[in-house]
Parts: sequence; structure tokens; C-alpha cells
Amino acid sequence: MLDYQKTGESYDEPNYTKAIKAGRRTYFFDVKATRGDDLFITITESRKRTMHDGEVMYDRRTMFLYKEDFEKFENGLKDAINFIRESKPELFDENGSLIQSDAMSSIDEEFDKL
Repeated sequence: MLDYQKTGESYDEPNYTKAIKAGRRTYFFDVKATRGDDLFITITESRKRTMHDGEVMYDRRTMFLYKEDFEKFENGLKDAINFIRESKPELFDENGSLIQSDAMSSIDEEFDKL
């Protein structure tokens, strides 16, 4: 766990951070503290895009998850993943891990067109 000192009124530094690279996307899970020392999570998706002129940009979207919603969020995410496992078992190996395919890169390409 990363431990950052809070200086003055700045609470921007995360208490914990985890980055997950997934193709053109990187997901950041940051645990931060409010001024009242309550913890919350920010989940940021950063997506690398190459523009027509060759310039590279990063699109970022962030959501905030507060402690009173942790359990509901966790249950909802588990339910959604279990639904996918039951609906599309062919996407998973015998250990329950997602089988990687070229379909994910084509999904990234479709998003880049938006």
C-alpha cells in the first residue's frame, strides 16, 4: 500500500493506487481520503487515441465510489460478471478466466471511431 502524507488542505494524492493495463485502456483504482478522513475510491479509465494527424490523445473518464455504496457496487459488479459467465460460457476457460480474443481489439477500434 502506498502511503502519502497529506499536506495543508491538499487531499489529491491517493492513499493507494492500482493501475491495470488492458490493451489501449488503462484503469486506475485510487483510494483517497476526504478532509474528514473518510475513504472513497475513484475509478478512472484512460484510453489512448491516435488522431488522424498522428497526434496521440488520452481520453479519461472518472467515477467516484463512496463508502456507503461499496457493498452495493461490489454485489452489482459480481452479479453482472456472473450473468456474462452464465450467458456466454464459451468466453471462459475451465478455470473461469476470460479467454482473450481478437474481438477485444476490434471493440477498441470501434470506440476510437466514436
